[in-house]
Amino acid sequence: MQLAESRVAYKSKSFNNTTLIKQADALKAQLDQKRPLSKAHLAKLMDYYKVEYTYDSNRIEGNTMTLKETALVIEKGLTISGKSVREHFETVNHAEAIDMLFELVNNAAPLNEYLVKQIHGLILRGIDKENAGKYRDVNVRISGSKHFPPEPYLLSKLMEDYFLFYNENKARMHPIVLAAEMHERLVTIHPFIDGNGRTARLVMNLVLMQAGYPITNISSEKDSRLHYYETLEMAQTKHNKAPFIEFVFNNVVYALTDFLKMAG
Repeated sequence: MQLAESRVAYKSKSFNNTTLIKQADALKAQLDQKRPLSKAHLAKLMDYYKVEYTYDSNRIEGNTMTLKETALVIEKGLTISGKSVREHFETVNHAEAIDMLFELVNNAAPLNEYLVKQIHGLILRGIDKENAGKYRDVNVRISGSKHFPPEPYLLSKLMEDYFLFYNENKARMHPIVLAAEMHERLVTIHPFIDGNGRTARLVMNLVLMQAGYPITNISSEKDSRLHYYETLEMAQTKHNKAPFIEFVFNNVVYALTDFLKMAG
């Protein structure tokens, strides 16, 4: 019990990269000046990011759909020859989960257990009915990681603490730091038997979008993916979260820059 709890201990080292914080804040201020965007323009941006983000988030988890194939499945409803039924479900489900995010943001929905389970349920819809939207009741291991996720009997309390942390910090922590924390903590707790990474990245984006940031993608290209895993591992096994928070900041800065260019 002690081992499991120590590996998810909330010991976040401070993030003091003021240069990166100022850069993100300046870009966010520029974006705020461009608001409100027209509905037509915003819809085009949403469609673009939905395809790219779905492609990358699924590819990180092993989905072999190409970007073009992802677009055809999402936008045209096509079936891609040579791709599994699961890969098609993963693509459609993730795209719908992004639509859900925009609805949640528009409705100012609070981040809570019901919402996270709802997101996860959509991610595994048609793939694993038994476990979709439900906390795991078995031990799991993460391939290639030294982190041991906590035992099932600890999950209820750990998730209670997870949402308590969010509620205590949402008004006083920088939104990007909070989004990174909610991402890392969920992956570290690993409450679901499958779909934890995708769910955590969506939760991260919900926190960001509710604070006025654009949807932020984590690239599935090799260097980015390796850095993502390495910084998560450092947070999970060495309780040093600063590299992961910096990684998220850099991705948000890229998203802000890209969004500003596309917004015109």
